[in-house]
Amino acid sequence: MEKVFYMDNAAATRLDEKVLEAMMPFYFERYSVATSEFGYSLGIEAREAMEDARGRMAKSLGANNNEFIFTSGSTESSNLAIKGVAKALGEKKGKHLIVSKIEDFPVLYSARTLEKQGFKVDYLDVDEYGFVNIDHLRDLITKETILVSIQHGNQEIGTIQDIEKIGGLCREKGVLFHTDATHTFTKEPLDVSKVPIDLITVSAHTIHGPKGIGGLYIRKKTPIAKMMDGGFHEFDLRGGMDNIPGAVGFAKAVECVTEKENMRLIEMRDRIIEVVFDKIPDVILNGHPTRRTPQNANITFHYVEGESITLHLDMYGIAVSTGSACFSKSLEASHVIAAIGGDHERAHGSIRFTFGRFNTMDEVDFVVKTLANVVENLRKISPLGKE
Repeated sequence: MEKVFYMDNAAATRLDEKVLEAMMPFYFERYSVATSEFGYSLGIEAREAMEDARGRMAKSLGANNNEFIFTSGSTESSNLAIKGVAKALGEKKGKHLIVSKIEDFPVLYSARTLEKQGFKVDYLDVDEYGFVNIDHLRDLITKETILVSIQHGNQEIGTIQDIEKIGGLCREKGVLFHTDATHTFTKEPLDVSKVPIDLITVSAHTIHGPKGIGGLYIRKKTPIAKMMDGGFHEFDLRGGMDNIPGAVGFAKAVECVTEKENMRLIEMRDRIIEVVFDKIPDVILNGHPTRRTPQNANITFHYVEGESITLHLDMYGIAVSTGSACFSKSLEASHVIAAIGGDHERAHGSIRFTFGRFNTMDEVDFVVKTLANVVENLRKISPLGKE
């Protein structure tokens, strides 16, 4: 197999061997059926493993064990957070929610679904870097507002919001605050004992853990209703078989992340930005220059389609994406680039590079060198050339 240069780690990361090793016994030896303390011994062992994983996950967020539930991933977590709060409080307090315009689809589409059910949703503007306006948020909150959902780090451009300030405002106004931390969990500090957040979405697929497992932090006494029937799992907040191998793997993936690794991600991120701007003319960095997730570099290349760049890089074994992975089958312009003031050409010319544990600086240098040649050649034949 030819060498692969995988730089789409925001879409999904390669499983770490240490994570797989931790999961293997629960596939073949210890049986992944959790029962109560009154069940048979194999089930009790599985339950103990599940609760040990829950404890480690909760500890990573500064939370109590009973404030963290496992889900099937970030999509389910955000759906449960938004729709569950709406179901619990819609008839009691009000039917108003606020989300930012650059949220990932699980949040945006959950909000749109609630609009069809009679809820009012305000979509908060962002500036040219992707930051929400705190004063505007303050003005939008009313007596009927039940939830504010603003992501921690953006899935496309990497901009990191000031969730401490946002959470403080929500606490002051008596409004619940949810943040999607899919792209910042373990990479940026997130301690619920210090930051006023009521619900947090996390997922294993972005930190070299298994796919199909995520989690939702729910602060104690937060009103939330069950959305998926089928049993009494996860403190009776969801139905479905306990994913014990996934939970064990998720906890192990969290344990494997180090500060040294995050610093290395920043170095690769900064290297690709620096060299691209030095070697390739007519480019724009999307998102804030420094207040961005460690693994993300999103750059627009003028006068050429991002799809063309992606396809040509793929010929060299280089895997990147045109903005969010969710846009790979869509011709629509990125809603994130549009929200920060970008036009159709800027959106379609954007490429997202996201780094992970198994990338190296040598790979970054190869990718940039190849990228410079690809962009130069595509611009020669592009109908989008300079006037």
